[in-house]
Amino acid sequence: MNRNGLTLTMIFLAESANYGEGVGNISTLKKMSRGNYKQYSYISRQAMRYNIIQQLGWDKTPVDGKSGVVQFAPSSTIEDYPEIDLFGYMKTSSKEDDKKGGATTRSAVVRLSNAIALEPYQSDLEFLTNAGLAKRQELENGIAQSEIHRSYYTYTITVDLDKVGVDGEITIPNEEKAVRIKSLLDVIAYLYRDIKGRRENLNPVFIIGGRYTRKNPFFENRILVNDNNLRVGTLKEIIDSNDELKRDTVAGVLTGVFDNDSEIKQKLNAGTVVEVFTHLKKEVDAYYEKSN
Repeated sequence: MNRNGLTLTMIFLAESANYGEGVGNISTLKKMSRGNYKQYSYISRQAMRYNIIQQLGWDKTPVDGKSGVVQFAPSSTIEDYPEIDLFGYMKTSSKEDDKKGGATTRSAVVRLSNAIALEPYQSDLEFLTNAGLAKRQELENGIAQSEIHRSYYTYTITVDLDKVGVDGEITIPNEEKAVRIKSLLDVIAYLYRDIKGRRENLNPVFIIGGRYTRKNPFFENRILVNDNNLRVGTLKEIIDSNDELKRDTVAGVLTGVFDNDSEIKQKLNAGTVVEVFTHLKKEVDAYYEKSN
């Protein structure tokens, strides 16, 4: 069996981590609606990608705007720049730069979902002032409002291990492929996001996934939390539906976060979050060693 699909679904706890355009002096959260007019804040996959690339130190891929749109420079290759290897590109070259000209694209081999809140937004607002500065010269106090939402969020990452480091005539060594994916996993394990003067911790408090023959994000849209209890039965049903899922799925939970901590550990055979990342990195090494 060629288990070349890596997927992991995670939960983290964060507050107000992605804002939209805003209206007047109100900063509005990015939100989506679902059933009974409930709204759920979310962190866009583009925002998650930005933080991941930045914290990996991979945000050095050259860009240009000759086509009228800011794109990756035609000279950039996956061999030199891991960012476009894992997250894809569109590059447009003119006939002056390239005999063929036109656009070339690479689909992402690492795919991110939006990080979606698991608890509905309750219209909470924070009132902000600049009183501290205004008092210095007895000036009028400015007032602003900001939507706030503290919630569990869930998102999923999937990786096509067989497509990493391969682009046309370019093929990078398997050792480098493994390094890139393991570096990605290390950053996800300790991810954070700077927003409005805060640094939000996006480290997972729960994680589930594995390396499978099917490139399917099995646990995406299957994470449910009610009254600080993770819905274990849903996940257990997915795992029990397939022998491969039973054999290759691993789960981890941060002790003391969920009220049904013991149930999660017992029914999902969950260890720690760190143990899951350690296991997945070993799976990455095993795949690329076998592919040599």
